[in-house]
Amino acid sequence: MTSVSPAVEASELSSSRTRVLIAEDDESLRALMRLTFDVAGVDIDEAEDGTSALAAARATPPDVVLLDWMMPGLSGLDLCRALRSDPVTAGATIVMVTARVMPEDREAALAAGADHFVGKPFSPVALLDTVRYAL
Repeated sequence: MTSVSPAVEASELSSSRTRVLIAEDDESLRALMRLTFDVAGVDIDEAEDGTSALAAARATPPDVVLLDWMMPGLSGLDLCRALRSDPVTAGATIVMVTARVMPEDREAALAAGADHFVGKPFSPVALLDTVRYAL
C-alpha cells in the first residue's frame, strides 16, 4: 500500500489560491495552524483576537476561517455571527476550532453560523482534511 504524505494531499487546496484566516489567540496553536496550511500552499492571514479577525476578513475576504471560540475582543461566536451577517464575508467556510467540546457547544457554534466544528486538541492532518472536504 502506498502512502501519500499530508503535504502532497494538502497541495490540492492551492489549485485556486485559497485564502485562510486563522483567528486564534494562542500563538503556539496559531503557529501550528499556519505551518499546516502553509504546506498546503494557501494564502494565510492571522489574527490574535476577534476584533482584528473581523477587520482582516473585511479587508481581504477569506475562503476559510479557522475560528477559536474563546478570544479577546469578539468571542468566536460573536465573530461567527458578524461574518455571516456581512455580505463581504458571508460566503466564507467557517471552521470553529475550540476546546469547548460539549454537545451544546457544538450546537451553539453551528447555530451561530459555523460550517464545521473541530475540538481541541486536534490533529493537523484532520483539520486540513476538514477544510479540504469543506471546499
